[in-house]
Amino acid sequence: MEIKPEKLLMKIREAKGGSQSAFNYLMDTFWNDVYGFQLKKTRNEYEAEDISIQTFSKAFNKIGTFDENYSFSTWLIAISKNIHVDLIRKKNSSIRSQTTNHDEEKVYAIADETPSIEDKLISEQNLAQLLRDIKQLKPHYQQVINLRFFQEKSYKEIAENLDEPMNNVKVKLLRARKLLAEIIKDRKPG
Repeated sequence: MEIKPEKLLMKIREAKGGSQSAFNYLMDTFWNDVYGFQLKKTRNEYEAEDISIQTFSKAFNKIGTFDENYSFSTWLIAISKNIHVDLIRKKNSSIRSQTTNHDEEKVYAIADETPSIEDKLISEQNLAQLLRDIKQLKPHYQQVINLRFFQEKSYKEIAENLDEPMNNVKVKLLRARKLLAEIIKDRKPG
């Protein structure tokens, strides 16, 4: 697929202005580049997908820093590479680095249901306060939080419900959880 430089630049500028549809366009356009790069590096589909989601989430949070004189895909790959290096460092310094490759393969074969830090913070809140916190999010973030955590829909069901690609749903949910966790953290005393 040939990407016209003018259209790409326009979408980047729209994304810098906060346009969700521009973010979606950029993610749809560059997902395969980032995912393919990570798949070659990690040789693990789950890890490649997770790092790709983190890459787009970080890129969208930092899009204001993108210099239009450079290639957008190179910028994304650099972010992706840094996330991968950070994960390797964390992995090597953790107890898991003492497990064998066979043990690690077994770990990856199991779906990760372990709550993240954000999930733990969210679950600590009483429901009324949590609902007030969720209402501070933009409507599209409120919607994915509602579908995932209150209606307990899968990523696939949410994607069908919103008529959006599953990758968009994953990134949107990741961003919504991080924003919600920040709202909760800012509200907590101490």
